[in-house]
Amino acid sequence: MSEQRVVPVSALQPPYYAVVFTSVRTVEDDGYGETADRLGELVRDVPGFLGEDSARTPGGLAITVAYFRDLDGIEQWRTHAEHRAAKEYGRAHWYERYSLHIAKVEHSHGFERKPQAILTEQVS
Repeated sequence: MSEQRVVPVSALQPPYYAVVFTSVRTVEDDGYGETADRLGELVRDVPGFLGEDSARTPGGLAITVAYFRDLDGIEQWRTHAEHRAAKEYGRAHWYERYSLHIAKVEHSHGFERKPQAILTEQVS
């Protein structure tokens, strides 16, 4: 089994907004993965959506940060019919608790290590 390499969203040109969704799930899984995949596809069509990062701890804390160019894009996503239905279902079935924070990003920078040349030993 190979693991897909995780790559964070690159630094973006500010200002933009970060929507931070932090959650703890219930043990019920009933369609969660499929719904998450579907919402991930849908949000890409929202004008102003810039990307998202997501992580889960072994203890069950999940954090997803979605980046949007402006508040209009966030509002379009908040009111999207399928997203609203998933939120309602999630409150009833998938989440023990969650919190949502929206922040304006005023500075952004990144770092990426350059690949190092592979040294090979010559055998004579």
